Amino acid sequence: MNTYKIAVIGGDGVGPEVCREGKKVLHKIAELDKGIGFEFEDFPWGCEYYLEHGEMMPQDALETLKKFDAVYLGAVGFPGVPDHISLWDILLKIRKGFDQYINLRPIKLLKGAPCPLAGVKREQIDMLVVRENSEGEYAGSGSWMYKGKINEVVIQDSVFSRLGCERVIRYAYELAKKEKKTLTSISKANALNYSMVFWDQIFEEVGREYPDVETYSYLVDAASMFFVKEPERFQIVVTSNLFGDILTDLGAAIAGGMGLAAGANINPERLYPSMFEPIHGSAPDIAGTGQANPLAAVWSVSQMMDFFGYEEWGKRILDAIEQLLTEKKSLPRDLGGSSTTEAVGNEIVRLLERA
Repeated sequence: MNTYKIAVIGGDGVGPEVCREGKKVLHKIAELDKGIGFEFEDFPWGCEYYLEHGEMMPQDALETLKKFDAVYLGAVGFPGVPDHISLWDILLKIRKGFDQYINLRPIKLLKGAPCPLAGVKREQIDMLVVRENSEGEYAGSGSWMYKGKINEVVIQDSVFSRLGCERVIRYAYELAKKEKKTLTSISKANALNYSMVFWDQIFEEVGREYPDVETYSYLVDAASMFFVKEPERFQIVVTSNLFGDILTDLGAAIAGGMGLAAGANINPERLYPSMFEPIHGSAPDIAGTGQANPLAAVWSVSQMMDFFGYEEWGKRILDAIEQLLTEKKSLPRDLGGSSTTEAVGNEIVRLLERA
């Protein structure tokens, strides 16, 4: 039996609640498939930990997490802790420390999921955004000079290395080649005359090695419009850290909302653990009320199973989500139902068992 060790960081707000339902799905998989097992260890890191200890997680946290096969993250962020601290001191620290340079965010309109776009068919929204996850606009490079003075100046650098750009672009080309899909690069080279010109150049260079992959390139403003007006243009998308962050929230909005938005932070070489998470916020205003939608956290479990090589289980999880959405017996509140977080998780488990 293959046993996978999962580090669970529930985090803040509704994070622990949605992670609990994701763990429930993994337990059910292990029960149904005797060839797979999971061992979980929970870590109390996040904003509450910060308020007590002055840090989001211990200094040796990455060393602790190295022994695991994957990290399962709920959400971070809570009133009283600045957002840049909660982001940089746990989420980005793990992404960068474990070289999780690929961020995969599926934008797929599932059966039964609500879509705010009129007249759009389900098959028109089915894309995967490959977001650069280690540098770019989130490199943390810059300076803050003359603080509090009339001539105060801040400089935020975007860092684009050849290694960083080439490896994410190549990953996207390989994915498009394997799945026989189109590949679209999204940049802003007309205005960002160094970083995005460089990105476009590398996209073209790498593309010469993949003559069979059909490619497109859009400026980010045009791409934003087409995400809404003609989402069928996109199959595999590759873009920078910031653009990927923004566009995938837009993608979530047209594919059922943030409650159905999952993300995987991948170290393709598997030298370090990869991390799987719903990409919604911590929603502290509804924490503990049972109103949180766990489906994004469950979808991220599907991504985890794909990463471990169990694509059939990944598909079965998505099928269960679709069945829940179409039957409408146990819908969470943000999708028009009245079921609790726990009840939604229980229904997913029941549907998995029935499949």
